[in-house]
Amino acid sequence: MVRKAAQGHRRTIAGLVLAGGLGAGCVYLWAFSPHEPGSIYPPCPTKLFTGFDCPGCGALRMGHDLLRGDLAAAAHDNLFLLVLLPIGVAWGTWFGLQRRRGRRPALPVRSLITLVVIAVVWGVVRNLPGFPLIPGG
Repeated sequence: MVRKAAQGHRRTIAGLVLAGGLGAGCVYLWAFSPHEPGSIYPPCPTKLFTGFDCPGCGALRMGHDLLRGDLAAAAHDNLFLLVLLPIGVAWGTWFGLQRRRGRRPALPVRSLITLVVIAVVWGVVRNLPGFPLIPGG
């Protein structure tokens, strides 16, 4: 009984630390724009070494724009991640609820394969000449 109580306290503390870190990160991202030239945010390694936008390029700018309430700018920065965000939040909520009930849910392999294929297609399409949704563009 004591072990379960201690384990419950650790989970609560871990959840609070995670929520606090996420909140602090959001405040920081809201306050300091990755759109600014010379911002302190690191560049995308794929963009840096290849010159191509990866499927995740523009994620920081998208997050900043979402926190500022600018949905159009967020869609321009990374439409793929913007669409994926509510799906990920819904799945994460479902996953957490299942874990609380003692179940061990898993993401179906078919879903993972579909996600990878869509990400690869997005990575190719967004690098085509003339594509309008260029992060930071």
